[in-house]
Amino acid sequence: MSDARTDKKFFVLASLVLALGTLALYWPVTGYPFINFDDNEYVSENPVVQAGLTWHGLQWAFTGIHVGNWHPVTMWSHLLDCQVYGLNSWGHHLTNVLLHAVNTVLVFLWLNRLTGAVWRSWVVAALFGWHPLHVESVAWLAERKDVLSGCFGLLCLMCYTRYARHLSVAGKNPVAGVRSPFYWLALVCFALGLMSKPMLVTWPFVLLLLDYWPLNRLKPSDWGRLVVEKIPFLLLAAGSCVMTYVAQRQGGAVVAVQDLALDLRVANALISYCRYLGKLFWPTNLAAFYPLPEHWPAVAVWLAGGLLLGLSVLWFRLRRAHPYLLMGWLWFVGTLVPVIGLVQAGKQAMADRYTYLPSLGVLIMVIWGTHEFTRRWRQPALMLAAAAAGIACLAVTRQQLGYWQDGETLFRHALKVTDENYNTYSGLGLALLKKGQIDEAIILFQKAIQMKPHYADAPHNFLGYALLNRGQIDEAVSELKLAIKLMPDNSESHYNLGVAFGKKGRVAEAISQYQEAIRLNPSYLLAHNNLGNALFRQGRRDEAIQQYRETLRLKPDFAEAHNNLGYVLLSLGQKEEAISQFQHALRLKPDYVDAKQNLARAQGGKSSTASP
Repeated sequence: MSDARTDKKFFVLASLVLALGTLALYWPVTGYPFINFDDNEYVSENPVVQAGLTWHGLQWAFTGIHVGNWHPVTMWSHLLDCQVYGLNSWGHHLTNVLLHAVNTVLVFLWLNRLTGAVWRSWVVAALFGWHPLHVESVAWLAERKDVLSGCFGLLCLMCYTRYARHLSVAGKNPVAGVRSPFYWLALVCFALGLMSKPMLVTWPFVLLLLDYWPLNRLKPSDWGRLVVEKIPFLLLAAGSCVMTYVAQRQGGAVVAVQDLALDLRVANALISYCRYLGKLFWPTNLAAFYPLPEHWPAVAVWLAGGLLLGLSVLWFRLRRAHPYLLMGWLWFVGTLVPVIGLVQAGKQAMADRYTYLPSLGVLIMVIWGTHEFTRRWRQPALMLAAAAAGIACLAVTRQQLGYWQDGETLFRHALKVTDENYNTYSGLGLALLKKGQIDEAIILFQKAIQMKPHYADAPHNFLGYALLNRGQIDEAVSELKLAIKLMPDNSESHYNLGVAFGKKGRVAEAISQYQEAIRLNPSYLLAHNNLGNALFRQGRRDEAIQQYRETLRLKPDFAEAHNNLGYVLLSLGQKEEAISQFQHALRLKPDYVDAKQNLARAQGGKSSTASP
């Protein structure tokens, strides 16, 4: 009994060290703002998410495609964050950090239950929690899906391990064993993980790898039973693949085959595997975006292919004496397949976030390998190696975290460590534009366009918006029309073109663009509000009122919409309701001059009127 209590205290202490160490390491993230790098689409400019946990929001998250993905559980987590924290970015970042700390502890507990190797499991967990390659998954709020799907994925592995160990001890038939609650819990966690991020589609493959080592269930006589056991997982994975392809195709993330040749995709996949391995062992020059080159040198491709083949043959030959090497290698290679670029999603060559779960395979290989190959000097060798690796990870991770403190710092660093990074010029330009540095932003957008003038994601839309802010309306219209030609389904381009037409007095054309923006994105707050303004200018007051009410349904605390609605109601003689709207606008925004003037007029004063 005493030993049991001691063991329990040890595991609690070991878990606390991992959790608190991870929290302390990542704590600076809680002071970071939202950045205009998908954070705006997920949270900071998303009125449905900002409304918190509403029935409409829950349905919207489950039935819609958001930022090119179907991941309702991730969107529900953002709804919950807004319910709890509002738009205080520290709370949203804290959730990411807490999830990563939980995942770090889960890696330790799961590996220990799986293998019984306490210290090796702890070191793998520490390296997982503190590795610089995982900064992107934690510090980038938009990558909530990484840490959330990782949490459910690890819970799935824990439940599956418990189920498989129980079968092994009890000597049950695997088919009969599906009656075990842990089997069904594993399946539920897998489903929730897929609904957080479809990266987990390879998890049935991972379960088979665990059957091989260390569960030792992969015997020739049991192959059929083990495959039958995985059928529910495979069906869920297949459904997730279909949903993902449809979502990314609809969102414009999947690059058409004719736009990216197969040989380039294969070459990039081979080289990316090697680059991922390199950054796992030597994590330098990490960037938020790695541009996909026009081609890779043939020598580099052949060397990469040869290295991967050679390593695969080596681990296969060592499989009997050291089965963890083959298992870890296949884990790494297999779990990267969905994002390695054979089916290209986006224009990146690779991404640090993609290593979040695949890195576990390599970490297991390294730590178990070090343990096996240093038997003579086991204690000092392992302690020194683990300490050195841990200190290096802590130092580099803390440095890497600093680059995520705001959009400008993030993209300036990416430009420093990558070449011909058109997407990063665009991101930096947008960060400067948000700070009001319009001239500098325009130069960066023009440079990005010069690099990739005909790409769908070339920043013609951002350049058009910047030109609008500088008052160059005709030039802005030209850029925005080109943006729409390259990417017709971009609601923001249609909205900005509507604003440009409105400034030129072409109200009918502005209305058409706002309506198209709303068709593409029914929750587009500003498009509803501006459409109301344009309809009012055409004398279509009832339709304008409908648009303002829809705006307020999406965002009840939108002061400008309350003021605009009040103005139209006042013009229709509905004085009391108009006064209520003006007063509501002033409660939300006490220094709102237009609302003050309109309220004074409605109450019988002589102030001038501010129209929508």
